[in-house]
Amino acid sequence: MMFTAENFDTEVLQAPGTVLVDFYAEWCGPCKMMAPLVERMAEKYAGQIKIGKLNVDEAMEISDRYHVRNIPTFIFFQNGQPAATYVGGMSAADLEEKIKAYI
Repeated sequence: MMFTAENFDTEVLQAPGTVLVDFYAEWCGPCKMMAPLVERMAEKYAGQIKIGKLNVDEAMEISDRYHVRNIPTFIFFQNGQPAATYVGGMSAADLEEKIKAYI
């Protein structure tokens, strides 16, 4: 799922349960490396946790609101509130462990 400035409030802040937002940019090498992993996790855990991406260059106000200074940054939101933030690339096992903690 792609989050945008237009749908962020509805899809993330007003969503029940847990949402994982991957803050990324097209020009970011580590972000490109994480993209297939994030997509796999979104498919694997569909229905248990909403996982999507937000392009920081297209949604600077949202990135600033959550103090995203480095990318990739992963923020878990629970019932609209930031619950945990992780900065930088990570292994599949690390990302999956973090996701499992919220489902």
